[in-house]
This record gives sequence, C-alpha cells and structure tokens, in this order.
Amino acid sequence: MIEQGGVADFVAYHAARTPAKMACAEFASGRRFTYRAFDRRIDACARFLTETLGQASGERVAMLSRNSADVLVLYLACVRAGAIFQPLNWRLTAPELAILVEDAAPRLLVHHADFDAVAEALSPTLNGAVTVRIAADADGFQAALDQAGAIAPIPLSADAPSLLLYTSGTTGRPKGVIVTARNAFFNCLNFGQAVDLGAEAVMVCDMPMFHVVGLFAASIALLFHGGSVLISEQFDAAVTLERLSDPALGVTHYFAVPQMVQRLYDHPTRPGVDFSRLKAFCTGGAPIAPAILEPWLTLGVPLVDGFGMSEIGTGMCMPPSDPARLLAKIGSCGLPAMTTQMRLVTADGREADAREVGELWVCGPNVSPGYWNRPDATASAFQDGWLKTGDAAWRDEDGFYFLVDRLKDMYISGGENVYPAEVEAALLELEGVCEAAVIGTPDPQWGESGVAFIVGRIETAQLTEAVVLDHCRARLARYKAPRRLIFIDALPRTASGKVQKHLLRERAMQAQQRS
Repeated sequence: MIEQGGVADFVAYHAARTPAKMACAEFASGRRFTYRAFDRRIDACARFLTETLGQASGERVAMLSRNSADVLVLYLACVRAGAIFQPLNWRLTAPELAILVEDAAPRLLVHHADFDAVAEALSPTLNGAVTVRIAADADGFQAALDQAGAIAPIPLSADAPSLLLYTSGTTGRPKGVIVTARNAFFNCLNFGQAVDLGAEAVMVCDMPMFHVVGLFAASIALLFHGGSVLISEQFDAAVTLERLSDPALGVTHYFAVPQMVQRLYDHPTRPGVDFSRLKAFCTGGAPIAPAILEPWLTLGVPLVDGFGMSEIGTGMCMPPSDPARLLAKIGSCGLPAMTTQMRLVTADGREADAREVGELWVCGPNVSPGYWNRPDATASAFQDGWLKTGDAAWRDEDGFYFLVDRLKDMYISGGENVYPAEVEAALLELEGVCEAAVIGTPDPQWGESGVAFIVGRIETAQLTEAVVLDHCRARLARYKAPRRLIFIDALPRTASGKVQKHLLRERAMQAQQRS
C-alpha cells in the first residue's frame, strides 16, 4: 500500500491498480479524470505547493470555490505536500470570511473567478499571502500546475493537522475543527462500511465541499474505495432527479440534508424517477422527521439517516440493506460506525441505561484532536479522549441510537448550522437596537428558521422590519438572517440576567399559529 504520512494514499493506490477507471467528473465543465490523471494532477499540485510554501510543514492553504474537482485536488495535494487545507464557505460575506482567514492565517488563497470581489475584499486580511485565480480562460491555477517543478513533496505526519473545517461556536466566535490524515482515513472507512461503498459506487455530490459531508461522505470517501464522484456545483431538485434516474450515469449513492430530501419527494417529476439503482440514499446534517422518511421507504428507496459532525465525520448510520429494519427503526440515526465508540452520559455523570436520555460522547481514530488556536474550546469539549457532542440521545435494546435534541441553542436552517449569538451580535450593531435574542423555530421549507426578538430604543421610530433585515443580510449569510422579527418591550430574564429563551420559543410558536 502506498503511504503518505503513515496512512494510505488511496488515490495513488487506485491509480496504480485501476488507472483507466474514472475517479471524478464535473457536470458543469464536462471535465473527466481517470485515477491516473487525477493522481498526476494531485502530484503536480503538491509540487506547486512545495515550490510556493517551501519545505515548512503546516502552512495553511485556503480555497474559495464552489464544488469542483480542484477542491479535491487541492485538499489531497495539501496532504502530500505537508500543508493544511482550509475550504472557505462561499456563502459567507467578506467580513465573515475575514474572521476565518485571520484565524488560520493562510499563506496561499486559491479562488474561483466568481469570487474575485470577495478575494479582493479579503486582501488586507491575507497579509501578503499568494493569491491564485481559477477561471475558464487564463486559469492561473492550471498555469501554476503546468509550471510546477520536480520538488519532492513532504507529507504531513498522520496525526498532524491536514484540514481545518470552520464552524461557529455558541459565542459566535468561529472554531476551526482540526482534521488529521488519520482522522480522514477512518472517516472514509467508516462511511464506506456504513453505506456499502465499493469500487462500483457512483455518487452525485450536490453537497457543498466546504462541509464535512460534501468533502468526505459525498466525494473523498468514494475515491478512498475506488468509486466515482460526479460533481455538481449546486443542488437543483429537477436536475438531481434526472441524474439519479439516468442509467448511463449509474448512480448508486446520494447524500442530501432533510430539506433537500423533502424537495426531491415533492417535485412533480419524482413519481416517474427510477431509483432502483440506489444502494443508499443518505441523509443527515439535521434532524429528519419520520414523516419525511416513511414515504421514501414505502417506495422501496433505502433512505438512511445518520449522525455526524465536523469533529467526527460519520458517527453512525442506519444500515441500508435491510428495508424491514429501516421501517422498524424509523426515527433512529443508526448504529455506531465501525471504528467509533459511543457513550450516553447523564447529567450526573453516569452511563445512561437503555432508553434513558443522556449526552452523546464519541471516541475513535476518526475523532478530531481539537480546535485550531482554541485550547479553551478543546479542553471544554474533550474529556479523557471522549468528545462531548452536546447532543441528547437515547439507545434502544438493539443498540440503535435516537437523537432527542441539541443541548445548546444552535439551530439548523437548510442544512446549515446557525448560532444565535452570532446573529444577535450583528443585530446589536444596528443603531436603534437595544437588546436582541434569536431562537430557531420549525420551518416547513428550511427545517428551522430564525426568529429575532428585538427591543428597540424609544427614540428610533425608523427601526422597521425592512431596515433590520437589510442590515442582517449585509453582514450575514442569507441562511443566518432571521426570517421573522418580533418587537417587544423587554426580554424575559432570570434573576441572574440570562434570557429565558424557552419563553421566547413559546411566544414565537403562538404567534406562528395565529398567523
């Protein structure tokens, strides 16, 4: 087995074993890469990184791009060259991205031409870092690869950081989840074993590659097992249904967040789609109701729910090959992944009994060692080698896990994590806002959406809903901006001054029922 940094270099392995097999293809450009061609492109990119960054390991490489083969190339080249990949969420605004860039301090930014303006806005934060542009014409990235010399890459240690996946903390301060080459190896192994990936597997990747699902479950895991990735720039229900039904594509696996699942089911062309080739239709990233799962299972489509995090990759999944058990255990997020151990710990620190709710703790070689530049957050989240997820769950007598609720206030809108403190901080930047509190409430389209309770200053009569929403959209990604505003005279607080958000949730639900 070919190795880089102490773990298998799976692309190099498949390039030697099945060089002519297709590794990945892009729908938008029509580009197709065999494993041999893909391996050579990764190698050229690794040489380019070594020339650009020198022999010092651990340098950060940021990328701002929609889904493309080059996202995968640059990440895998970072592993070979000893650098650390930082995929940036292109849905964020420039001020939000600047926080992530400042934290990671990359020495190289590779960006698509679509994000020229954002890259220019980030320039002061980059502190002189090299910037390379990807475009259909005058492609600086391709030119850099073509000119790369023969400098031998120096791979990272298997336990050194190779990837930073940023997720906001409950305080609104972003956290960079460290992923090592060893973590990535076992993440791919776990997902593949959970959903029966093999060399014959074909996955359409609609999920954004700045997320752990898009980068690993829907793409890198396929390359790990010698399968093929069909790369989509973005999700379109009609187009996806056509692709899943196309015998020429032969799609065997697909991954979607619950809101995408519902949009696919509700689409008028869905009844005519042939899903017979799907071995696993995976969902995760947010809670999914049995009412969404059951119609698919009744149709015979193996829709399997799972649980994962940036910190652990695939943590658990329902087994897709047993339709009867999928229906019998509907609502479960499955069994622990092959290399993953799980515990349920009660509030008083003991192991939860069967069907007793406790906090989900996770341990295994797939689990992140911690957070970039955040020893405080690392110490808080990890205990004796176990990651405390902050999620409440219970386990039945057969070992299947059922998530109950999140212990924190975070909510998920359209598959994206939203942290109220970050939205509240943006609201408080608006002149006229005295106090603000944000909660998540059920939304039929997005799963959950934000409701902002605002206490305005008496003298600011111009504080209208339009003004507030325009302010939020200028500072936050659209999915973070609240969809409803409720102006109130005062926020309910405890004696110690904490906002009583459970009372706000009750009020928001009552207002929604009346509307």
